[in-house]
Amino acid sequence: MADSAAGGEAYVLVLYYSRTGSTARMAAEIARGVESSGIAARLRTVPPVSPDTEASQPPVPDEGAPYCTNEELRHCAGLLLGSPTRFGNMAAPLRHFLDQTGDMWLDGSLAGKPAGVFTSTGSLHGGQETTLLSMMLPLLHQGMVIAGIPYSEAELMHTRTGGTPYGASHWSGAGGAELSEEERSLCRALGKRIGHLAQRLEDGQ
Repeated sequence: MADSAAGGEAYVLVLYYSRTGSTARMAAEIARGVESSGIAARLRTVPPVSPDTEASQPPVPDEGAPYCTNEELRHCAGLLLGSPTRFGNMAAPLRHFLDQTGDMWLDGSLAGKPAGVFTSTGSLHGGQETTLLSMMLPLLHQGMVIAGIPYSEAELMHTRTGGTPYGASHWSGAGGAELSEEERSLCRALGKRIGHLAQRLEDGQ
């Protein structure tokens, strides 16, 4: 495995797209979980997809996390990928970013690194599991090691909102509800798990 931080501090990349803020709130909790494992978390987002062929977004977002660069993805020790659902699939901006990573597929930059996924939906049965599974597909093609949430996390059995073994999830509802205690706990558990795996794989390279 290549040096994840290109000679610098190892980090887990928490990369997400969020339109209303729900997925961003999940990303923040996941980053807390990553850092509780003893490795740095790097929060990054992606810009919306432009409806035309000209660049229409500023190079730096007005608020929130900075936009991710390909090099930040290339050199991460682990990845947590988040998106709201779009008809049971990941949102186009995140998919567009991943579509630009063919060079990493060719040189194996991400192969052997751990990854997990997370999502938010407006309706209770709004495609959480299909979205999570669809997000895993490009990561598998990159050779990443996918990890979910084990049932040893008690909240997975008791949640009445979001939470799946495939990854963290959140039921935001039409009004953009805050994360429930179970959802928050499961976000942190997923982040902590990927953080631990990243460190173990780095130590064993």
